[in-house]
Amino acid sequence: MRIQIGVLGLLFLILYSPLFPMLVYDWSHDPNYSHGFLIPVVSGYLVWQQREKLGFQKVSPSNWGLAITVLGLILYLVANIAAELYTMRVSMLIVLSGIILAIFGKNIFKILLFPIAYLLFMIPIPYIIYNLIAFPLKMFVTAQAETLLQGMGIPVLREGNVLHMSTGPLEVVDACSGMRSIMSLLALSAAFGYLTLKTNWKRILLFISAIPIAILTNLFRVTFTGILANSYGQRVAEGFLHEFSGMLVFGMALICLFGVRGLLSWIKPQETSL
Repeated sequence: MRIQIGVLGLLFLILYSPLFPMLVYDWSHDPNYSHGFLIPVVSGYLVWQQREKLGFQKVSPSNWGLAITVLGLILYLVANIAAELYTMRVSMLIVLSGIILAIFGKNIFKILLFPIAYLLFMIPIPYIIYNLIAFPLKMFVTAQAETLLQGMGIPVLREGNVLHMSTGPLEVVDACSGMRSIMSLLALSAAFGYLTLKTNWKRILLFISAIPIAILTNLFRVTFTGILANSYGQRVAEGFLHEFSGMLVFGMALICLFGVRGLLSWIKPQETSL
């Protein structure tokens, strides 16, 4: 068994090793995926956290694992021919799942399914999909920020994703669309719910709640930036205070996430665990 695991592990690494440097490059150079470095660590912790349960499981190899492995390899081959990086990376998780199911059986696979699926958060989505979501999100945040600023009596006129203020134009760039917060909060809420909640419907609710939390806190940041620009000028709004507001908003999002988790615990406290 150990030799079999070692050989398959080695073949897996040889096959997918060309993808690892590019993945690390994306984490290092794309601010939207800087959390990617943490995902394998968290996934490893989730496996370690299940170590006692894994020790009690009987090993019963499954032929379904071979079928899933072959499916993943075909996907890798097709994606490689088409130079489609995202599919190649996803196939890595499919092959890994197939190998675990083939060697250890469905009971162990079920326990490891979430830690494996969690690795999806480390894979950058194609930018054609990213932009399809980020652009309307950016326009939505800009429009709502205009409404809030006007409600405060601050003169502002929106033109696309630019807020024209008395002190000058304020552009809501892609980084302010909220996508970065959404992706990092989704990864955080998934692990947080998995570790602290026992029922799947609560975990799903906590996971989904990360999206409106990220959008609302980001809207607060854009509006706050507009207030700064109106009161102190563009330099102040785009300088240190703007960067600080990013950290402040992420802290607010975390507090909201903890609040939702607390609310879910309050509904049926006996179903939750810390």
